[in-house]
Amino acid sequence: MSRIGKLPVTLPAGVEVTVDDNLVTVKGPKGQLQEKISNLIKVEMQDGVLTVSRDSDDKEHRSAHGLSRTLINNMVTGVSNGFEKKLSILGVGYRAEKKGNTLVMALGYSHPIEMVDPEGISTEVPSPTEIVVRGIDKALVGNYAAIIRSKRAPEPYKGKGIRYADEVVRTKEGKTGKK
Repeated sequence: MSRIGKLPVTLPAGVEVTVDDNLVTVKGPKGQLQEKISNLIKVEMQDGVLTVSRDSDDKEHRSAHGLSRTLINNMVTGVSNGFEKKLSILGVGYRAEKKGNTLVMALGYSHPIEMVDPEGISTEVPSPTEIVVRGIDKALVGNYAAIIRSKRAPEPYKGKGIRYADEVVRTKEGKTGKK
């Protein structure tokens, strides 16, 4: 039995879940999400608790079991609390600002980098060196944060660039450090 898959998903107050032929719809105070779950998995609702089960111990059933439970749990968390990723910018002259729904970044290139927020995602710039990406879909939030980071990933000598707030960048020693 999958350690993750066998855990029940408890629904917080204000969250409704409907299951129609393995199409799971979750509605909550922050919005609505849908996910098509594999036909190998059964999703059942009992007394405000969602359980995910499988028929056999085949490899495909086992791999889909934990994944399906995690996807449903992330949807429930997203519509109730939401997800956020924090990015920090290091480097002289590197900064970000918000203009309407566009994120404008100066990252040492000859031109500013402008990124329009995708639907369902919002960005916030509390200070010129911080970016916060928020949304209800965990995959979209993580993907958009990774796209922002890829515009100027941290370099290994001084650590300049965009990094996640909790990321540790290992720096290398320069040529003068060699003896």
